[in-house]
Amino acid sequence: MRSYAIGDIHGQIGLLALAHDRIARDRRLTGDAQAPVIHVGDLVDRGPDSRGVVEYLRSGIAEGRPWVVLKGNHDRMFAGYLSAIDWHDPGLRQDLSYLNPRIGGAATLASYGVRAAADRPLAPVWAEAVAAVPALHRSFLESRPASFHRGGVLFVHAGIRPGIDLAEQTETDLVWIRKDFLEDPRDHGALVVHGHTALDAPKHYGNRVNIDSSAGYGGPLTAIVIEDRDVWVLGDQGRSPLRP
Repeated sequence: MRSYAIGDIHGQIGLLALAHDRIARDRRLTGDAQAPVIHVGDLVDRGPDSRGVVEYLRSGIAEGRPWVVLKGNHDRMFAGYLSAIDWHDPGLRQDLSYLNPRIGGAATLASYGVRAAADRPLAPVWAEAVAAVPALHRSFLESRPASFHRGGVLFVHAGIRPGIDLAEQTETDLVWIRKDFLEDPRDHGALVVHGHTALDAPKHYGNRVNIDSSAGYGGPLTAIVIEDRDVWVLGDQGRSPLRP
């Protein structure tokens, strides 16, 4: 059973296109045109073209491409921000907001033509954002699933709450969790493929694989192929094994 996966994108449309090119090259070698491509979330924020990323993935799914796009915490924050000016994600620290520079929401709004500079009042920025973001983009982000299970592999954005059945996991844990998941060495039943916690390069920990290689901070965007529970990173020269 073969699946492809792509890490946190963060508005990097050029890197996303490159990742799909690498997957297409691997498909030609394997002759497999139907294996799904799972994007583990964080489509938006920090990078230069969040709008382009959302439209690329939305339209690709609408055209019938075998793509799965999961919800990341940044995707949920963006959709929540558009729903109400005072909305605050329960996973986000109380002293931060969507437009805090650490989050990168201003870059997302800029890709939709909205200037969210520090010298602008919040109300007109929010009103312009609500008017500028197409309804199709909002509904696409809001409707993203938080997990995808295929064979012996579970794909999520951030991770899972260890010891809790998947059906009982909260969306907040699936898109926000860090320490309790990252520090747990136990086998989770399925191999968990996730992003959310930025690294310099993808890493296999035995019970999980982190494919967030810091595209949101100037790093590369990782694409992998998984066959059963074996993992390879896709690069310009093809496959490189990723082992624990």
